[in-house]
Amino acid sequence: QVQLVESGGGLVQAGGSLRLSCAASGRTFSSYVMGWFRQAPGKEREFVAQISWRGGRTDYADSVKGRFTISRDNAKNTVYLQMHTLKPEDAAVYYCAADYQLATMLKGGEPEYWGQGTQVTVSS
Repeated sequence: QVQLVESGGGLVQAGGSLRLSCAASGRTFSSYVMGWFRQAPGKEREFVAQISWRGGRTDYADSVKGRFTISRDNAKNTVYLQMHTLKPEDAAVYYCAADYQLATMLKGGEPEYWGQGTQVTVSS
C-alpha cells in the first residue's frame, strides 16, 4: 500500500507557473505508474498526466500538452507536476494517483491509490 500527499497548490495569476509535488510513502515507489488528475467544481475528475515507473514515458491530456510537465524522482519517492502558462480553466483540485499499470489512467480506469488533493486557483 502507498500513501500519497500532495503539496504546492495555491493562488496564481493567469500566465503564471506553479509546481505541485506528491510525496509517496513506502519503499516500492518505482513499482507505480504515477499520475495527476484534476477536478473543477461541477465537473468530473479528469486525467492530466502520467509518468511510467522509471520516467521513460509520459502522457498528457491535450488540454495541458506543452504547458505542463510531469516528472519523478524515485530516490525521493516524489512525483512533480510543473505547470506553466496557467489559465483560469486550469483551476481545480489536483490529485496525485498511483497504479501498477500504464494503461489504467489513460483508459479511464480507477487508479489503485489517490492523494487527498491540493487546490490550484488561477486568477484572471
